Amino acid sequence: MAKTTTHGINQPSVETILTHTGRHPEQQFGFVNTPVYRGSTILFGTLEELESTKPRYDYGRTGNPSASSVSDLVTVLEGAAGTVLCPSGLSAISTALLSVVQAGDHILITDTAYSPTRRFSDSVLARLGVTVEYYDPRLAGGVAALVTEKTRVIFVESPGSLTFEMQDLRAIVAAAQKSGAYVIVDNSWATPLYHRPLEHGADLVVHAGTKMFVGHSDAMFGTVSASPRAWKALQETHRAMGTCASPDDIFLAARGLRTLALRMERHGAQSVELATWLETQPGVRAVYHPALPSHPDHAIYKRDFSGSGSLFAFLLDPAPRERLAAMLDGLSLFGMGWSWGGYESLLLPIYPQKTRTAVPWHTEGNMLRIHVGLEGVEDLRADLAAGLERYRG
Repeated sequence: MAKTTTHGINQPSVETILTHTGRHPEQQFGFVNTPVYRGSTILFGTLEELESTKPRYDYGRTGNPSASSVSDLVTVLEGAAGTVLCPSGLSAISTALLSVVQAGDHILITDTAYSPTRRFSDSVLARLGVTVEYYDPRLAGGVAALVTEKTRVIFVESPGSLTFEMQDLRAIVAAAQKSGAYVIVDNSWATPLYHRPLEHGADLVVHAGTKMFVGHSDAMFGTVSASPRAWKALQETHRAMGTCASPDDIFLAARGLRTLALRMERHGAQSVELATWLETQPGVRAVYHPALPSHPDHAIYKRDFSGSGSLFAFLLDPAPRERLAAMLDGLSLFGMGWSWGGYESLLLPIYPQKTRTAVPWHTEGNMLRIHVGLEGVEDLRADLAAGLERYRG
């Protein structure tokens, strides 16, 4: 496990870890931030150094001080044996899966998984001879009934993408451990600040670091952190595939991570405030936010999570597309875009019925996914109120 640079503090706070871990000014001529190391060739001073079996760095693709500054920090945050860096969130997901599956395996994936996760599994993994099956995200320990002697992975995303169901990770891990299956968790929503899946028995944790880690909508990035059981295979797969993140994007991720605690606190608080307000608005049929007491899985959220992410969804009364366009096109502060996690707020129409298979999604009305940014919450509420008024006609 990576060491912190907190100078003898036994149990530093997460804020202190974010501020100090991975930075080594004494190795960088005193500069506070680790510089961008761009390069391929690394020179060795002696034949002995060249032939060393464990050089600190040997080639640009396999690591440099920029990469170490981030992987060391994420490793400490997740309580992991190690972390690898990837050029996108989807790359992190595919790297994690490929590190533990082989032809003939069977994998279980939550029906609420991020759509690109499904696309990769249904195309690449299926072509490689891996059987993919989707399960009800609320199945909890019942997932054991789907586990076969060939089940290699149970893939969890909690809360679920688009519809925000919470999964009982403890029950799923218990089912997986009986068969020896690996549990992979997409933890992008809560980040390790509010949820640490490895502590609950998961084997691999992936992050679409493009979102909360970067935090500024200006870089593509992903991470995979592993338990001791999964670390060697992850490390070997990552190296064999030649997967590496851009040094410039790594630098932007390092910058974002230093303020993650402050941003997450603001994002989470404002998302809960807006979700609570939306529950009271005419024409809003349902709000899907795990931190609300009205959410069906709120008890799991309270048990396993210590804070809220920025993202949730809500359902509006049925109305024609023209009304939806009037609402969205007239917004002043909320943008429309496919990502989330940046400082700016986003609002996007979503269609869970197009991807769900294990548990078909049947709701009437227009559904929207909202990422709550760092603007003033009163301004965001006013923008939404005006949009809802346009929607109601």
